[in-house]
Amino acid sequence: MFSSRFASIARNFTTSAVRRGGHGGTPGENLPFSLDNRFKLTALFVIFFGSGLAAPFIVLRHQMLKK
Repeated sequence: MFSSRFASIARNFTTSAVRRGGHGGTPGENLPFSLDNRFKLTALFVIFFGSGLAAPFIVLRHQMLKK
């Protein structure tokens, strides 16, 4: 009896928490960048990941050219 009552309370709490959950749930709404312009998003991703992948090679070249 106690476990079924507890399950009912837990179920009611979780469903009410989901209902109060905030925004409409649109995909990408909570991201810090816009998904509207596909080409701008692609350029930003290339710059972001490209700079991270190029950094070790730039550092290596700098070290090898030092006298």
